[in-house]
Amino acid sequence: MNTANLKKIAPRARTAFITAIKARAAEFGITAKGHIEPVISGEVLQVAGFTHPASCASALKRLQQQLANDSYETLIEHVAYTWFNRFCAIRFMELKSEEGYLEHGVRLLSHPSQPQGFEVLDRAPEVIDSLITEGVALDKPALLDLLLAGNEQETLFRELLLGQCHRLHQAMPFLFEAIDDETELLLPTGLTRTDAFWRELVDEIPELDWQQVEVIGWLYQFYISEKKEQVIGKVVKSADIPAATQLFTPNWIVQYLVQNSVGRYWLQTYPESTLKSTMPYYIDHGEQASEVVAQLAELTTASIEPESIRVLDPACGSGHILVEAYNVLYRIYEERGYRSREIPVLILKNNLFGLDIDDRAAQLAGFALLMRARQDDRRLFSRNNGCDIDLNIYALQESRHLNIQKLWQALNLNADAQHGQTQDLLTVAQATDDPRLTLLKDLHQRFLNAKTLGSLISISTEQASAIEELYSTIQELSKNGDNMQRPESKKLLPLLAQARLLAKRYDAVIANPPYMGSKGMNADLKEFAKKQFPNSKSDLFAIFIERNLDLTKESGVVAMITMQSWMFLSSYESLRTRILNQHTILSMTHLGARGFDSIGGEVVSTTAFVLGNFHLSSYQGTYLRLVDGNSEAEKAAMFKAAIA
Repeated sequence: MNTANLKKIAPRARTAFITAIKARAAEFGITAKGHIEPVISGEVLQVAGFTHPASCASALKRLQQQLANDSYETLIEHVAYTWFNRFCAIRFMELKSEEGYLEHGVRLLSHPSQPQGFEVLDRAPEVIDSLITEGVALDKPALLDLLLAGNEQETLFRELLLGQCHRLHQAMPFLFEAIDDETELLLPTGLTRTDAFWRELVDEIPELDWQQVEVIGWLYQFYISEKKEQVIGKVVKSADIPAATQLFTPNWIVQYLVQNSVGRYWLQTYPESTLKSTMPYYIDHGEQASEVVAQLAELTTASIEPESIRVLDPACGSGHILVEAYNVLYRIYEERGYRSREIPVLILKNNLFGLDIDDRAAQLAGFALLMRARQDDRRLFSRNNGCDIDLNIYALQESRHLNIQKLWQALNLNADAQHGQTQDLLTVAQATDDPRLTLLKDLHQRFLNAKTLGSLISISTEQASAIEELYSTIQELSKNGDNMQRPESKKLLPLLAQARLLAKRYDAVIANPPYMGSKGMNADLKEFAKKQFPNSKSDLFAIFIERNLDLTKESGVVAMITMQSWMFLSSYESLRTRILNQHTILSMTHLGARGFDSIGGEVVSTTAFVLGNFHLSSYQGTYLRLVDGNSEAEKAAMFKAAIA
């Protein structure tokens, strides 16, 4: 994959998407100056000199509300990256259409033999039939009329593209919104032009590069690179933390981290497993003193059910680490004799957990995992009746907009209102003292600054069962509650979903955490770091070392790649003392500079390591010095030579 090419294309694409969406927004009276109220007459909506169907009114109203809550630039940026993500996802899937990633097997954004053509227009009738069969509400006669008209290709293409988005919503609602979503309103015009805002994604990126799902992560990193350059070296606002801290991890390092955490956990219990032969970056324990062997045996689980393994990436980005963890877990399930078609959903449902403060990145992480699972199960989506598969990947959301008391009354969990009971003072007092309400109030307080603090927010394991029970209750109400309960319960689900993950403890926590020194931290983050993580407050990556250890089971492991500074600087002495006195360094790969080809030079000096969340004072860890390697490839070769 030519990442240098992607590095040039993605920022240009961002500019093109933003420019086109600003122009489209202006057609609905939305500009940097505010918005113009539309005039509706019969079936026509008129605004800013443009005419639209009156059916656009509700979506336009929601856009206006967003504009009132956020800045114009934030709104445009949100819609731009949403459509960028969708076009990337469709491009990836259409090039695997022969494998059934799109049920109709037809390309939407390109043509297999005509460079500027659209196969979807050549084969429109069968695409229409396929989408209708899959449950998409399309007006077939109207679409066929557009086809026969000959001069309505732009309109037909738009309708088929949106129809495909509605079909993909059934499987991936986190990336493709429901029908009548306001982002559809701002899908720009001129979609079939040779200079359309999205064309570079097709024309300038070789089809071979799209065969690897990692292309999505690379494109996203480069998509936000301009924003990163704008904020780097400054105090970073919460909204800009993702841009300032995103860094795509080289694949061989991801393999080292996953194989020596998830793989190690399995091999510790099953040392004769064939899994070892499939893990080129796995490091054996080596010779250990008899007392250490005995201590390791005491820590080792007697048997492991594959469904019980929990893996968390608390800053998951676009999902690179989670996809590699999927690969190792799949082989574990295979070894245990599970049917191949059962394994993907079991892994997604039971084993993999991811959190990030960036909505965009979490979307792509979910997509990457589903595409990896789809590779192993051709009927992944149809087997689930086209419905979304429960993923444990969440973008952390702030709670400040939630009125817990009002939501609690609407939920009516004690069912007083529906039975027509008169609430006396005692009943009201009991409702106020309900432990579920107390729990919601506590979570509301903890997640007020979720977009700043992310996975650093601590939830007690003692609350885990109560959170799980309440989450199940609210989830049920969101589907089968009354007219008041359904919409209000949906508002609470994100709060409880993210709390569930932070209340769990994991067998392996794996991360390339954000790197941000205290000079770049905003006031809220700096104060939080000072109070909660005094040993590691100098940089976010160091704080995450401590936080990840707290998220790990007592016999579990933490695998990370971070800046190397914590190994040497006096400001991290207390952190080093904690690690040496309370935990165990199982292995460390000191990369130094030039570990990331995508950023080059001496910009970032790093170290990758695996820590046991247990203390074995006599354990002989494995330490590899790769600082003399001048590239990712050189360092990977040096690593393999050292462990051969």
